[in-house]
Amino acid sequence: MKAKSLISAAVMALAGSGMALADSSDPIKIPINEWTGQHISAHITGTLFKKAGYEVEYVTAGAVPQFAAIAQGDLHLQPEVWTNNVGDIYPKAVESGDIVVLGQLGLQPQEGWIFPPYMKEKCPGLPSYDALYECAEAFAAADTFPKGRLITYPADWGTRSKDVVGMIELPFEPVAGGSEGAMIAEAKSAVATGDPILMMFWQPHWLFADMDMEWVAWDAADGECVEESGQERGKACGFQQATIDKIANKNFASDYPGANAIFEAMSLDNSVQNALMLEIDQKGRPLEEVVAEWVDANEATWKPWVDAGLAAKQ
Repeated sequence: MKAKSLISAAVMALAGSGMALADSSDPIKIPINEWTGQHISAHITGTLFKKAGYEVEYVTAGAVPQFAAIAQGDLHLQPEVWTNNVGDIYPKAVESGDIVVLGQLGLQPQEGWIFPPYMKEKCPGLPSYDALYECAEAFAAADTFPKGRLITYPADWGTRSKDVVGMIELPFEPVAGGSEGAMIAEAKSAVATGDPILMMFWQPHWLFADMDMEWVAWDAADGECVEESGQERGKACGFQQATIDKIANKNFASDYPGANAIFEAMSLDNSVQNALMLEIDQKGRPLEEVVAEWVDANEATWKPWVDAGLAAKQ
């Protein structure tokens, strides 16, 4: 018992000094997707792994293609999986056991179509989606008239808005945004000039701290909203509201038991992400600097997570 206590004390001392030894000398590979919030989640995760002595490598990967790489072990984990935008590979990999879900990250997400409040004057009946049938021209652009223009996610994020438009026969033309930045720039430009805009978007996001936007309202779903089929005018639930999961390759827990314990314990909420995204996307500060600043200021929050990881390595 005395020896075990001495070992535990030594481990904790190493934690404080940042000198803890990792389970494996191989770096933990964390994918970087297309949006800033995920960059924050990934880099906080990686920073905490480094606090426990692990080597970390960040790898650029698409939000859907990453799942094949995680299932095969080429990437190790993902802290921010929006479960309503995962394609076919992810659920099959979870079912087969190649990908393990380690709980939710803690964010409270929402996805759907947003518009600026002044569009209520041009389209009476908003926020109900039903109003869009009667005032599509109010949202039209030169290249879509008489149909309204709907800005959707970038093409490699999937076709969910386009699918819903088709199912409910809404007189709108879906136009894929080039990137998150391009979508935000278009929203800012429209609001600055009072022009119409309807756009697929999500929260948490700094946009809602910077701009006044409202959400299109849908019919209540009978149970969970099913996007893929069964929607029609009068019975349109719009979009399944996601959970945000933490996932890892099936071998991660055995290869990196300490990091796995940290990953299971860690949690982030909307207020953290929104604040950090604002610093990065609006104030132009480097991601690494903003994340390091949060980590330095919030040791009381993350230290128990790292301690759990160190304990799992004994």
